[in-house]
Order: sequence, then structure tokens, then C-alpha cells
Amino acid sequence: MRSADRPLSPHLQIYRWQLTSVLSILHRAAGVALSAGAILLVWWLVAAASGPGAYDGVADFLGSWFGLVLLFGWTLSLFYHLCNGIRHLVWDTGHGLDLRSTYVGGWLVVGGTGVLTLIAWIAGIFSWAS
Repeated sequence: MRSADRPLSPHLQIYRWQLTSVLSILHRAAGVALSAGAILLVWWLVAAASGPGAYDGVADFLGSWFGLVLLFGWTLSLFYHLCNGIRHLVWDTGHGLDLRSTYVGGWLVVGGTGVLTLIAWIAGIFSWAS
């Protein structure tokens, strides 16, 4: 057989994305985002321990549009990683491994992530406003 007759491995031009593969990639990306967010959390804690001037600087940054985008992304990553981690724990018990349950669980993770993120931000905005 000539090498030109051999089938090519799937690549992005012909690969059909599946919910399970997208959720797997997003789980890893959420873990990286959580690690970066942990650095932001440490910066905030060190500033709080350093005094009002340092804390005000960090609070001003986190209150800016860019800081709020970072906090929203971190919150989204936190809840996604949590929901998908629970899904994996269910799988570890041997449940939900058939194709239909895998997709139902995947969509529950997406929905749960959105709902929990919105609840956290609404609660945060109301507590900040009062």
C-alpha cells in the first residue's frame, strides 16, 4: 500500500466535535483558569494583610471592567469544574456511562454551571449594593 492511499487521521477540518470531547477540553481549561485565579486570590489576601493602601489598590483593580471579567471567568470556571467533577464522581460509581446518560449529564453540567454562576453573581451584586 502506498502512503498516499492510507487514511489520514482526523483533523480540525473534518473532525466533528462532540459534546463529550468539548466538555473534556473545557474541564482542563477550567482547571488552568482556576490555577490562575488562585494567584489573583493570593494577591488579594496579601494585599488585605498588607494594609488599607494595598487592599484599596487590589479592590480598585478587581472593581474595574477587566477585573470583573476576570472574576466572572474565574467564577464560571469554578462552577464548571465543580459540576463536571461531580459528574465524574457519578461515573466513578459506574452510573451514567451509557451514551444517552452521558449527554444528559453533559447538558446538566452546562446548565448547572450557568445557574450557579448567575446565582453567585446576583447574590454578590445584591450584597455589594446593600
